[in-house]
Amino acid sequence: MKFTVSLKKQAIKDLKAIPLSDRERLIERISGLENDLAGDVKKLTNHTPEYRLRSGNWRVLFEVEQNAIIIYRVVHRKEAYR
Repeated sequence: MKFTVSLKKQAIKDLKAIPLSDRERLIERISGLENDLAGDVKKLTNHTPEYRLRSGNWRVLFEVEQNAIIIYRVVHRKEAYR
């Protein structure tokens, strides 16, 4: 299934604060979400946003609505589930 990926303002701000090498890897992984939810994607329980993508020590928190993926945050793993 093909998805449209969009980032909220906070997600863009989060990405700018991440070191360049990690940021490039994260952008590559986020781009991969357009094709399908493959990779290390997990549906979260009792948490909003509903999904997370794991990439090293970083977590991409997002929701899926129809054919769109909305990315809310890109945070370090120790801050992701607070």
